[in-house]
Amino acid sequence: MSKIRLLVLGTGNMAKAHATAFAQDQRVEMVATCDVVPGRAAEFAKAFHMEQSFEDLDKAIAWGRFDAVANVTPDAIHHPTTMKLLKAGKHVFCEKPLAENFALADEMATTAEKAGLINMVNLTYRNVAAIHHARKLVKDGTLGNIRHVEASYRQSWLVGNHWGDWKTLPMWLWRLSHKHGSKGVLGDVGIHILDFAAFANDSMPVAIQPRLMTFHKAPGDKIGEYPLDANDSAVMTVEFANGALGIVQASRFMTGHDNELHLRIHGDKGAVEVKHFEGWTELKACTGADVNTMAWRAIKPEPVETNYRKFINAIVAGKNSDPDFRRAADLQRVLDLCFDNDGKGAVRI
Repeated sequence: MSKIRLLVLGTGNMAKAHATAFAQDQRVEMVATCDVVPGRAAEFAKAFHMEQSFEDLDKAIAWGRFDAVANVTPDAIHHPTTMKLLKAGKHVFCEKPLAENFALADEMATTAEKAGLINMVNLTYRNVAAIHHARKLVKDGTLGNIRHVEASYRQSWLVGNHWGDWKTLPMWLWRLSHKHGSKGVLGDVGIHILDFAAFANDSMPVAIQPRLMTFHKAPGDKIGEYPLDANDSAVMTVEFANGALGIVQASRFMTGHDNELHLRIHGDKGAVEVKHFEGWTELKACTGADVNTMAWRAIKPEPVETNYRKFINAIVAGKNSDPDFRRAADLQRVLDLCFDNDGKGAVRI
């Protein structure tokens, strides 16, 4: 079988993670990279031993000697670049969020589906084996009827200096400013924690009641050119399709937590808990007779394939895999409703 020829679009920090992962797959040949910043594409191509580099996507498409693309451009660039690639007949592995809003994400998903092209979104926490095991416990009935779900994405870089002094660093200040393209913590990590909860629970939201909060952080709520007006904390009460009620939340003010995802799924026969930290995961469950003593037992889940390998598997098999563009669009619909209905009460999806 000939190798799948891959182009890496965008050369920021996350692009290095993509290139490193794809380089480990012997079915892949990374043939080119593209970045609009002068010199960056050539430098990236040299570092990862690629034969070609481009500073214009149209020129890369005209060259055309690639089968698939890892789209690691900034969020607002995902839609226009991916649409060009799909129209050129290329399979696309895109960073999250798929697009800035549901309408654009839906267009991308529909276009990919009609073209029969492989399309996936890099929801990185799908690489965590523990949530796949939690999902299995839900699907096989071990937990019984699911009644309650708790999910939280916990950061505290607005409290501590472990990621640097946010008040002086543009890399953090822009994330607090609508003017600079930020949709706050919900726009940044909301799709992650929503998918973390919905995937493990094997059920999507059918109704939400959202509340977003922006806290006072500086005199005049502004630092230099950055208005500090994007949301810092987000909470949504969620009704899932399987009848469960839940709380899904994300915050940059969860003091004492670095970059962590916490999940608990409670059923009428058992419960499962996942805690995921950088490089470390804890999985435990309370099931069977343990529900009477409230004992929780640690579980070691089986490893799972990464999103990167699943993308290549899908191209080889000619059959799309998950998480795909449609999944990301469905999640974006929920996030859009959160922004549109903040503080207005419950809304059906």
